Amino acid sequence: MSTPVSTHLIIADDHPLFRDALRLAVSSVVPGAKVGEAGSFEDLTAMLERDGDVDLVLLDLKMPGISGFSGLIYLRAQYPAIPVVVVSASDDVETIRRSLDFGASGFVPKRFGVEKLGEAILQVLDGDVWVPPDVDLSAAADPETSKLRDRLVTLTPQQVRVLMMLSEGLLNKQIAYELGVSEATIKAHVSAILQKLGVESRTQAVIAAAKISGNQWRQDEPVA
Repeated sequence: MSTPVSTHLIIADDHPLFRDALRLAVSSVVPGAKVGEAGSFEDLTAMLERDGDVDLVLLDLKMPGISGFSGLIYLRAQYPAIPVVVVSASDDVETIRRSLDFGASGFVPKRFGVEKLGEAILQVLDGDVWVPPDVDLSAAADPETSKLRDRLVTLTPQQVRVLMMLSEGLLNKQIAYELGVSEATIKAHVSAILQKLGVESRTQAVIAAAKISGNQWRQDEPVA
């Protein structure tokens, strides 16, 4: 494969030393690539809003602004054409399976060295899916989890953001302020979220989201 020098990647991780390791891995397999770095999910979305011409996002599951799979769900909804590879220290089978279920193009454990990281990046840029070779994903998924996952992926990007903020315990008026919309708009989003998830309250919506994330999604008690 001959990767064009115009390849543009973004590394989203809040640990500078690990971003350095990923940058080294990228440069080893894609010389001349344009590599952006984001230390928070807010930084990442701001970069994508400024320039959506990105070939790959390398995403940590735990960083400021997200927890669990919320960031991945948002990116797949808002930027479906941009492949996302999850790079995480949590590399159990369920975390890997759910990452792929939510649309990740690959999963790379942080414990791997630069050479293996580079191999994974190159394979995903070539259009393939990459997971650790020693991981068995053949076991059947839990039916209830699969049903809830299917409901979560129907949320719009804005509804994902609202659910993330509900999980942090923010009031409707606080969410409206953060997103620059009216409180009535947020109420409408919350109603739509409850309907899509098949639950009756904000608390149940947050609990449902936490279930699918393996309890990595924040579960601060929402205030009515």
